[in-house]
Amino acid sequence: MANKGPSYGLSREVQSKIDKKYDPELEERLVEWIMAQCGSGAGQPGDGKTGFQNWLKDGSVLCELINSLYTTNKPIKKIQSSTTAFKQMEQISQFLRAAESYGVSKMDMFQTVDLWEGKDLAAVQRTLMALGNLAVTKNDGTYSGDPKWFHKKSQENKREFSEEQLNEGRNVIGLQMGTNRGASQAGMTGYGRPRQIIGNKP
Repeated sequence: MANKGPSYGLSREVQSKIDKKYDPELEERLVEWIMAQCGSGAGQPGDGKTGFQNWLKDGSVLCELINSLYTTNKPIKKIQSSTTAFKQMEQISQFLRAAESYGVSKMDMFQTVDLWEGKDLAAVQRTLMALGNLAVTKNDGTYSGDPKWFHKKSQENKREFSEEQLNEGRNVIGLQMGTNRGASQAGMTGYGRPRQIIGNKP
């Protein structure tokens, strides 16, 4: 894939807005987590956003990360560092599929080009944050690092009701339906009849 030249005009303005969403503090936390999760084999990124991108760009660190969240039946069977663009993008795609299976919502997913071409590294951060939040929430013994790095997701609070309770609920008229208390038909005329106006004759 050919290298892209600099963007101009509207494209440059849009890219500038995307770049401003990138959070250097969040980058530090994510790097700490990935290194704690994957061990020394993950290496360490260079400084700044470009270093972060280059560290994750071939997809191997990401694949190691998602595999580390499973004790058995690891989702990605073969992980290897590669210099070919096709292989790198394929590994990023494998990570994305595995992350979705793990529970990361599609809304939180970055696109392969967001990382590989550096189009939207803030989206990459968002996906990794969502993955970390899930790992802490699952609390299945696979998470490594400080649990305070991520927020626990709210858990479903499913309630069971008996048939009797459900039937009672159907008989209740909600306040949003209004009330007929105090209503009467006093002063109403039949439909279609003209209204009688009684006035004083001069």
